[in-house]
Amino acid sequence: MFPVVLPAVRKIKEVESLVNSAFSTFVLLGGHLGQIKPIVDLARARGKGVILHADLIDGLKNDEYAAEFLCQTVRPLGLISTRTSVIQRTKMNKVLAIQRLFLLDSDALERSYALIEKTRPDYIEVMPGVIPELIQEVKARTGVPVIAGGLIRSAEQVDAALTAGAAAVTTSRRELWKLG
Repeated sequence: MFPVVLPAVRKIKEVESLVNSAFSTFVLLGGHLGQIKPIVDLARARGKGVILHADLIDGLKNDEYAAEFLCQTVRPLGLISTRTSVIQRTKMNKVLAIQRLFLLDSDALERSYALIEKTRPDYIEVMPGVIPELIQEVKARTGVPVIAGGLIRSAEQVDAALTAGAAAVTTSRRELWKLG
């Protein structure tokens, strides 16, 4: 559905270069609420899809009402969130729902599996994405495609995540974008 390497950006200047690039999709890691819709509209006008990290948008509470607003008013390609209620509301609005899962310890991972069973997101973003064995495990245990993100610093780590079964890798490292 999207490139193997998904650029992840925070700054408007980075967005400007991406809307003029060959990438079909990118991740917007936050920003001010007033900037989000114009950015998504600009990207859409250039044929690009934007996945918003709902938890990082300044001026917006991270709850199901915020998800409803983003889905219905901003209309991104997808939303990323750690919150179950946001994922559920995103799916209800037929927007791509990406559950962010932090690999902290075994107990947190087991609790995450239970939540994922409830929400059934379209994708799971595994953070950090540098543990191939856990990428394989999460994909096998949930049956949900996995995106690897966080702490990916080299082409070898991108390759390892993809070889482990990740559908894509998110990264803010511009030097890795060329791998997409």
